Amino acid sequence: MEHVYTHLVTLLTDKFEVAADLIRPDATLGDLELDSLAVVELYVTLQEEWDVPLGDSEASVELTVDEVARSVTALLDAATAASTTTSTANGTP
Repeated sequence: MEHVYTHLVTLLTDKFEVAADLIRPDATLGDLELDSLAVVELYVTLQEEWDVPLGDSEASVELTVDEVARSVTALLDAATAASTTTSTANGTP
């Protein structure tokens, strides 16, 4: 999860111009002064960059940075597990 969190911090500072000293795991996206439109844009960006199915309907200013990172990590882990299961079922080690 650390890699995802670090990337999220970089994305928030570079694309959304959030001051790095404001970003903490327990900071909500609203605390970082992202409005609902910016949060949806963040989710879309994460979906495109990580190729994970984050639901725009779940995007909320009340989410913490840690919660967003955990959501992406869980989806990445699920995708990896599904890929491994599919490969094994097809006889590919």
